[in-house]
Amino acid sequence: MPRLILSIAVIACTLACTSRGDAPVRFQASDGTPLHHPHVRSVTVTTVPLLVKEQQGVLPFLKEDFARGGVLDGKEVYAFSPSTITVVQGDTIHFTFINPEDDVHSFVLPDLAIPLPPRKTTTATYVAKRPGIFPFVCAIQAHLPMMSGQLVVLSAESMRGAQ
Repeated sequence: MPRLILSIAVIACTLACTSRGDAPVRFQASDGTPLHHPHVRSVTVTTVPLLVKEQQGVLPFLKEDFARGGVLDGKEVYAFSPSTITVVQGDTIHFTFINPEDDVHSFVLPDLAIPLPPRKTTTATYVAKRPGIFPFVCAIQAHLPMMSGQLVVLSAESMRGAQ
């Protein structure tokens, strides 16, 4: 009996030592070699005021721009920071969105729409399923076109040998 237990322990240890402990391989080349082991990536995106009406006291030239008929009449200029995010196909992105402003924003990406309430931190998870360049925007019309960016998803094939 002790010999049977020892044999089972040796087999279990051998299997455990030879199996991969990281994420399962989901992307393989035609020859069966792994292209990419998907990662979990944490990305923090902050809404940033570039030109907003509250800055008129600090930047007096903005009074004319925000006045009726001015170039910023009814608008404010915000941005996302960062405005470009790069991941690899299959990666999971854990987003943390920080909106330190008193204005409502949103983060809209294909298959993901997140409201960003004033003075709040919001989280979301997104899986980059296919390669490409995917625009993201704030859905508040007055915040466009500046409040936009892109998610760049590299193909798993492009990562061959880069791991």
